[in-house]
Amino acid sequence: MVVIRLSRGGAKARPFYNIVVADKRSRRDGNFIERIGFYNPLAKGGEEPLRVAQDRLSYWLSVGAQPSDTAVRLFKQAAKAAPAAA
Repeated sequence: MVVIRLSRGGAKARPFYNIVVADKRSRRDGNFIERIGFYNPLAKGGEEPLRVAQDRLSYWLSVGAQPSDTAVRLFKQAAKAAPAAA
């Protein structure tokens, strides 16, 4: 099964997450199929905290990829922020 989940990066106490499409059997930070965005929980000032490629997200959801609970929460947050930015 293909899942959409977060892959952790960054330094100790400075998390940075890539939103990736991966095979469910692969490790959290291991191989992935495609990177569709990122989430920076410690973004300050002019830094962008969240970016999601909506076209790729809709494609992967249409072919049956299952998002994690955290990914669903971030997608809702991105959808809410997108009309405000446009």
